[in-house]
Amino acid sequence: MTEWRWKNFSEDEIACKHCHAKIIVPEFLDRLQALRDEYSRPMKITSWYRCSKHNAAVSSTGLDGPHTSGCAVDIACHGKNAFDLVHLATKHDFTGIGINQKGPKDRRFIHIDTLRDIIGFPRIWSY
Repeated sequence: MTEWRWKNFSEDEIACKHCHAKIIVPEFLDRLQALRDEYSRPMKITSWYRCSKHNAAVSSTGLDGPHTSGCAVDIACHGKNAFDLVHLATKHDFTGIGINQKGPKDRRFIHIDTLRDIIGFPRIWSY
């Protein structure tokens, strides 16, 4: 692994909340850091890498959803911040964008990943 170059993210943040394993994908982190630099405000990552077991327990995507690749994150945000984040995610070529903006503000998030161009799913969807 090369030297850590992502000033706004930590290895602990990437780790699975279930088993603490992690997959570090430098190209994804580079793109995420560029997004964060332009977004110019904190990004609270609520979910990054998930082992298959954890993903199956918390997601309808089962054992091999996007988060199991290390190339997907959920970012807590709502209102104008969510609008700005979606706009910038498209600008930075994130190819999967999921929007959850219903319910209590502390449960709203934007999912972004770089897998959709590879596996052919829709680019933007809502939960």
